[in-house]
Amino acid sequence: MNPDKLRKWLFAPLSADAGLLLLRIAFGAGLACHGYGKVTGDMTKFAEGVARLGFPLPLVFAWAAALSEFLGGTFLAIGLLTRPSALFIAFTMAVAAFGAHSADPFRKKELALAYLFAAAAIFLTGSGRYAVDSLFPRKSKAAPPP
Repeated sequence: MNPDKLRKWLFAPLSADAGLLLLRIAFGAGLACHGYGKVTGDMTKFAEGVARLGFPLPLVFAWAAALSEFLGGTFLAIGLLTRPSALFIAFTMAVAAFGAHSADPFRKKELALAYLFAAAAIFLTGSGRYAVDSLFPRKSKAAPPP
């Protein structure tokens, strides 16, 4: 086998999957740590901020956002329910960046935007080979036999 073909065969799939693994672990664990303080702390202050954004039932939406960060980040890191987790995270971070921090300077929005775009990238690409999701077989989308 040609050495270039061998190198491409060995490392091309590995590098994409390893890159997704690093992205999922770094951003998922970071977001889970960020959400842990909300989930284990007093939710009233956070709920007040959610109420100022105009959400109905602010305590419910505060818990939804906090769980999106904590559980979504945890699931993202291990690659479990990766696309749904990334979707919830992206939505939560969009609200944080463009709602809660809309009047703030870029440096205050930067972290929420980083989480938003990392979640969007993972939503579009999927979890990769090194994820819990890869242990479950996918349903085939092939047409049924005649």
